[in-house]
Amino acid sequence: MSVRLFVGNLVYDATDAELTELFSPVGKPVSVRILTDRETGRPRGFGFVEFSDAAQAEEAVRRFHQQLFKGRPLVVNEARAREAGSGSRATPFGPPARAAGPGSTARPGQPARTFGADAPPRGTRRRPGRSASGERTPKRPIPERIRGQFFAGDVEDSPDDAATDVAFWARDAADDKDGA
Repeated sequence: MSVRLFVGNLVYDATDAELTELFSPVGKPVSVRILTDRETGRPRGFGFVEFSDAAQAEEAVRRFHQQLFKGRPLVVNEARAREAGSGSRATPFGPPARAAGPGSTARPGQPARTFGADAPPRGTRRRPGRSASGERTPKRPIPERIRGQFFAGDVEDSPDDAATDVAFWARDAADDKDGA
């Protein structure tokens, strides 16, 4: 049975061939893979090395963990299975979709929901502004604002203001004629 090792803290210019050469004194690796970012194509700084024999894998961990490789100490340990909800399986819009299984409310062919509690059934929903029987309830009167009013309640125009009730563009034209 093959054993997969996680190799972390790699320099970004490391290649698969260099890792194969590094691990070959322990035994010939079955596969070597440095992971790259899906969007940029740049290396992510870690990879995986797979050995066909468990003894070779244990020797590689013992020999290469914290060993300097291109100026950085490597992190080498046995790879663990990916945890649910972590890693690059997350969608760009949120966490990964849950698999439909026993106790799941997802219908076959539809993605599982991951955004909160289930809504109440359609007939039992209560809509705002409606009574329990579904009829509209009267709205409340708009409250009067005492502070922050623009005009006072009893202000009236004075009689001399009536003569000045002219649009500003007409007033400017009249002033120009008077001044000329």
